[in-house]
Amino acid sequence: MTVVKEPKVFGTHEPQTLAQLRDVASRAERAALMADGHVGYVMPIGGVAAYKDRVSVVGVGFDIACGNAAIRTDKALADLGGGDDAEAQRRTLSTLAEEIGARVSFGIGRKNRADDAPMDHPLFEDAAWQAAPPQHRQALREKARLQLGTVGSGNHYVDVFADEGGTLWVGVHFGSRGFGYTVASAFLALSQGRAWGERVPEREVLLDLAAPLGHDYWQLMTLAGRYAYAGREWVARKVVSLLGAREVDLVHNHHNFAWKEAHDGEEMIVVRKGATPAFPGQRGFVGGSMGDDAVIVQGVAVDPEADPARARAQREGLFSTIHGAGRVMSRTQAAGKRNRRSGRVLAPGRITAEMMHAWVRAKGVILRGGGLDESPHVYRRLPEVLAAQEGTVEVLHTLRPLVVVMAGADEFDPYKD
Repeated sequence: MTVVKEPKVFGTHEPQTLAQLRDVASRAERAALMADGHVGYVMPIGGVAAYKDRVSVVGVGFDIACGNAAIRTDKALADLGGGDDAEAQRRTLSTLAEEIGARVSFGIGRKNRADDAPMDHPLFEDAAWQAAPPQHRQALREKARLQLGTVGSGNHYVDVFADEGGTLWVGVHFGSRGFGYTVASAFLALSQGRAWGERVPEREVLLDLAAPLGHDYWQLMTLAGRYAYAGREWVARKVVSLLGAREVDLVHNHHNFAWKEAHDGEEMIVVRKGATPAFPGQRGFVGGSMGDDAVIVQGVAVDPEADPARARAQREGLFSTIHGAGRVMSRTQAAGKRNRRSGRVLAPGRITAEMMHAWVRAKGVILRGGGLDESPHVYRRLPEVLAAQEGTVEVLHTLRPLVVVMAGADEFDPYKD
C-alpha cells in the first residue's frame, strides 16, 4: 500500500484541488500547495513536488517556463504628460497602450513582426536542440525562432505599473510559447509509449534523468527556460524603450519549471507548477489581475530558533510562494461557452463585459484586449492570498496597474498556462 506523505498546504482550497495534491504527493518525496492553488492538469496549479532524480512532464506542464518579469525604470508617473496633470498622464498612457499593441505580438501562434525581434539569439545554436528527434528538430527550432518575443493570449499580459513612490515599472507574463507546448506534448506522448506529435491523455509519468528520455526532456525543458527568459526580457525592454525610459532593476522568475535543488541536505528535482521560488533573499514578481495591484516579493530570512513556525513553513513549502492571486472561477464559468464557428452562445457566463469594464474603470486602468475569463472577478484578492503564505515572503513594492495590454477576447491560444 502506498503511504501518502502529508503535503504542506497554505490557505484553503476546494476538495478537488486537494485531491490532486494528494495524488501527486503519493509519488513524490515531498509536496506542497500554495495559497493561490486551484485545479490543474493532474497536478494542481500552485503545486510543488520534489522527486529523487526524476521529473514530471505533466507537472512542469504545457507552458514550460511560464513566468513573470518586471523592470523598474528611471521614470516616474509625474514624468508623463503634464507632470501632476492626471488627464495629460492618461492621454500619454493611452497612446502608450496603443503602441504596445502595435509593436508587440499578442495571440495564438503569432509571429514576431518587429524589425528588431531576437530571431538570431545565441540560444538557437545551443547543443540542447540535439535532444529533439532529427526529423522534428528543424521545425521545432523554426517555430521557436518565429515566436520568440510574442506574448500569446489567455492570462498573458504586458503591464505598466506605478509603485508606492510613483516610479514606473513594466511587467510581463508569458512562457515558452509553441516551443514549450510542443516539447511538453511530445514528451507526454513519448512517456506513454506513443510517437512525437500524438495526442495522449494527461497522465503523470516520472522520467528518470539518467535514462535517454529523461535526459532529452531535461535538455529541452532547460532550453525552453532560456527561451522564455529571452522572450520576456525582450518584450519588457521593448516597452521600457517605448516609455523613453531606462532599465534600473530586473526581477525575473519562472513559475512552471523544474530545478535541481538541495533541501534538508538532499538533492531534489523540484517541480513548481504555478509557484514561484522564494528562498531567503530571492525576489519574485507576482501579478494580481487586470484590475488589481501586483507585488514584488522576497523570501524572508528566518532564524529557526527565534521563529521555528515560520522556518518550518518555508521548509515544508520547499521555499516556494504564490505566482498570482489564483482563480476562483473557470474560464467557461466566467465567459460562458460559444460555438467557435457561429459565435452562438451555448451557455451564458457569470461575468459580463459591463462588470469587467466597471471594475477596470474604477481602478483607473487603461485596458486593451482581455476577455471575460480574465476579469478581476474570477480571481482571489492578492493581499488575502499573500497573508495565507504564513509570513514566508515579504512585500518589497506594491505595483498599481496603469496600462494592461492582452490578446483580444476572441483569441484562442493552446499555449497559455
